[in-house]
Amino acid sequence: MYWDVKTVKPLPNYRIYVEIEDGRKGIFDLKPYLDRGVFRELRNVHYFNQVSILFGAVTWPNEQDIAPETLLAEMLPVEQTNQVGIEM
Repeated sequence: MYWDVKTVKPLPNYRIYVEIEDGRKGIFDLKPYLDRGVFRELRNVHYFNQVSILFGAVTWPNEQDIAPETLLAEMLPVEQTNQVGIEM
């Protein structure tokens, strides 16, 4: 689908860099989710860095995932991130 993630890379400070099949690229900040339910496990940086892609979705080994619509709605496009000084 057009919203499938094709690349994901962990970044410092609980952020991930993502590239979507349709060409969009951006940074998604997971800090707002780290105190919620299953996402608490992501506070462990070693575990957080195990982020991967499964069936086009951003996931972690214990099945935490980011809904595609959430990812697209909340990611900051790379063009904007460079303007506000976020380094990848």
